[in-house]
Amino acid sequence: MSATALLERTAPLYDRVRTLIPAIEWPVFADDIEAILRLKRERNAVILAHNYMTPEIFHCVADIVGDSLALAREAMKVDEQVIVLAGVHFMAETAKMLNPSKTVLIPDSRAGCSLAESITAADVRLMRQRHPGVPVVTYVNSSAAVKAESDICCTSGNALKVVESLGVERVIMLPDEYLAQNIAAQTKVKIIAWAGHCEVHERFTAAEVRALRADYPGVTILAHPECPPDVVAEADYTGSTADMSGYVGRERPARVVLLTECSMADNVSVGYPDIEFVRPCNLCPHMKRITLPGIRNALETMTEEVVIDPALMDRARLSVERMLAVR
Repeated sequence: MSATALLERTAPLYDRVRTLIPAIEWPVFADDIEAILRLKRERNAVILAHNYMTPEIFHCVADIVGDSLALAREAMKVDEQVIVLAGVHFMAETAKMLNPSKTVLIPDSRAGCSLAESITAADVRLMRQRHPGVPVVTYVNSSAAVKAESDICCTSGNALKVVESLGVERVIMLPDEYLAQNIAAQTKVKIIAWAGHCEVHERFTAAEVRALRADYPGVTILAHPECPPDVVAEADYTGSTADMSGYVGRERPARVVLLTECSMADNVSVGYPDIEFVRPCNLCPHMKRITLPGIRNALETMTEEVVIDPALMDRARLSVERMLAVR
């Protein structure tokens, strides 16, 4: 196929991201996008992409997009035999748990997570010893081994519901300390936290929020609950990435800041050209390991396949399924 024909075929896809990707750069993406769309048909594959993926992935090759909770729910509904997870490793593990008979690929197994790496299964067992009888609520940003030691999982979008669904006075909440503190401020349940932090969200500061208000009069500031509590206190609204996107669509602020990973504002802004997005974002180096060439290679070579020990997977799946049952 000639370069001109390729650009013509992919023009409708470029229209989705033309406000974010200069036209001169599009040919760099077009060949990989065309190949990925073809390979998805040949491999009977579906691409699940997190909200933090770059726009050319999020808007041009992904079939299902969303936050961790949405991807977990949607992973159980796909008919395709191959799932490519455009996100970090714990998300790919979760997709595999919920689809044990399917092939789950992650384009780069090095795409990790500072929260997942902050705690081990042995740490969970030690917390249980220190607090006997107290249920363990584990954020999905954790390894399968940690989930297997937990009673129930949660996401940033349903953490409060999960904690209160247990009907107990105390819970252990792992591994995000700030998420635990922010949930504790909303409930009478006593929360015992672990000192894990997201390397993206922990860098936002309350002083930065105040500076944004001074520099951008009338700005609406939305914060992710993985941010420190003093940042959340300064924000106008706090919620998961799905909640943030919903807020923008519902409230239509004239000028908005999303205190979360860089690509989130890019992806949401495509649907709201009339809204000014101020972008003092922090980059997640792990999410950015997932690229179009990486996705293409994953489908061409059917690597890197996510494999979990069956006995461990059954235990970990139970904690995820309990979370998904909470409405």
